[in-house]
Amino acid sequence: MDALSDVLRVARLTGGVFLHAEFFAPWCTRTHVSPTRCAPVLGPASHLIVYHYIVEGELRVRVERAQGDDVVVQTGELVLLPHNDAHVMGSDLSLPAVPGGPMIQPSEDGGLSSIRHGGTGRLTRMVCGFLGCASESDNPVLSILPPLLKLTVGDAGAADWIRTTFQFAAEEIASGRPGSEAVMAKLSELLFVQAVRRYAECLPEDQTGWLAGLREPHVARALALLHHDIAHPWTVDDLGRAVGLSRSVLAERFSRFIGMPPMQYLARWRMQIAAQTLKTTASSLAEVATATGYDSEAAFSRAFKRAFGESPGTWRRRSAPTWPRTRRSRGSSLG
Repeated sequence: MDALSDVLRVARLTGGVFLHAEFFAPWCTRTHVSPTRCAPVLGPASHLIVYHYIVEGELRVRVERAQGDDVVVQTGELVLLPHNDAHVMGSDLSLPAVPGGPMIQPSEDGGLSSIRHGGTGRLTRMVCGFLGCASESDNPVLSILPPLLKLTVGDAGAADWIRTTFQFAAEEIASGRPGSEAVMAKLSELLFVQAVRRYAECLPEDQTGWLAGLREPHVARALALLHHDIAHPWTVDDLGRAVGLSRSVLAERFSRFIGMPPMQYLARWRMQIAAQTLKTTASSLAEVATATGYDSEAAFSRAFKRAFGESPGTWRRRSAPTWPRTRRSRGSSLG
C-alpha cells in the first residue's frame, strides 16, 4: 500500500449527497454546510469535506478566508472544499450574498432537498454533496490541503466507467430522478483521492510538506515502508539502508519535507492508528499494542497517555461506542 492511500484510508471517507440546485443569473449565495444537515446520512462525522458538481452552466466561487482570485467552475467540473470553509458562489460575486440555508426546500416524498433561486438569466444546475471523515487536524494529508480544489471529472485520470457513471448519476439527481445518490456518493470518494493526487503532482518544485515528499523518491520510499508495516521495529539505520541513503542524509531529507524525523513521524502515526482502532473495534489493549509496534501493553499505554493525555482505556470509554463482549480474532478486529 502506498503512503497516500494508507493516510486516506485511515481518514475513513464516507460520501453522501444532500441536495440538487438550479440557479438562474444573476445570483449569489453564501454557503456553509452544517454537520447536522448531513447527520441522517453520515451519523456523527468528525469533519466534512463539501463538494459541488456542475451539471450545466458555470459559476464563480470564493472561499471567505482565502486570498486570491475567484475560481470559475464550469460544466463537468467538481469543486471541493477540504476544510468545509464558508464560501460564496454565484454568477456575479459582487452581488449581495443571500444565505443558502433558507433557500433549501425539503422534498415532499422524502428524497433529496433542492434549491431553485435567482433571476431570469442563464441556468446553472449542480449537485451538492459531502465526504465525512475522521478528524482532519491529525491527518497529515487533509490538514495541509488548500481551502479549495477543482477537478475536471472528464480529465481526472479516472477510469472511463467512473467518469461516465458519476456524470450519469449527477444528471439523474439534478433532474429529480431518485436512485443514483448512493452511486454518486461512493464515486465521489474515488474522485476526491484523484483530486488530491492531481494537487500533489502540480505542487511547485521547491514545495515542502507531506504531499511534496511523495515526489522525492527516497522520502516517498521511506513513507511507503513505514506505512506498509507500522509494527516493524524500525530504526533510522534500517530505513536508510532500505531506501539507499545514510542515516544522517535520510533524517535531514525526511525532516525537510515532512517536518519531523522519521521515528517521530512513525510514533505519531502509530498513535493515530491506535486511536482509530480503539474507537472502531473491540480489540483488546494488548492486541492494539502489538498491531502498532509496542512490545507490551504497558509501553503502549505510556506512549498513548503522552500523546492524548489519558490512558487508552479512559480514552476508549469516552470516545467509542459500547462494544459487545464477544472476542474477535486479531485479523478481523484490526481490519
